[in-house]
Amino acid sequence: MLNQLQGRIFAFLYLQPGPIALEDIAAGLEQSKSNISVNIRGLVDWHLVRRTHVAGSRKDHYEAATDFWRVMQEIMERRFRWNLRQVLATVAETERTLAEGGGRGRRVPAETAAFVTTKLEALRAFFAAVDTGLGAFTQGRSFAPETVQNVLRMIPARKVERS
Repeated sequence: MLNQLQGRIFAFLYLQPGPIALEDIAAGLEQSKSNISVNIRGLVDWHLVRRTHVAGSRKDHYEAATDFWRVMQEIMERRFRWNLRQVLATVAETERTLAEGGGRGRRVPAETAAFVTTKLEALRAFFAAVDTGLGAFTQGRSFAPETVQNVLRMIPARKVERS
């Protein structure tokens, strides 16, 4: 998540005609050079700002991204898809543990195993569909939202218990 100063840095750079030295960014925003340096690293990590070389200068210069489509593709690929894949890996590990009887010498009752398996299948189907959609987006391909909506229809409705 970006903070307010990072937003100001991005806006400052975006409105410049060319790359700007770190010292000039600090002066323009009336901030310390160290504060700008720390905050600009986050913008570089998010691919919103890039460090660039200016001929004849030994200073670090920065410029704002202007290809927002590419920025979003990078963010989706590097951040969101990684998180989705972590969920999918956890689901797979949980399924393996369940198939082995629950681990640590415990036995999982058949009814509980069936319930957990159904939940894990729904979770895997949803996250796999979202992962596919993000993959299509990062490659510039279209992806129909109905794909995810169809997966959601497959997930069994939760039973409401009445007392």
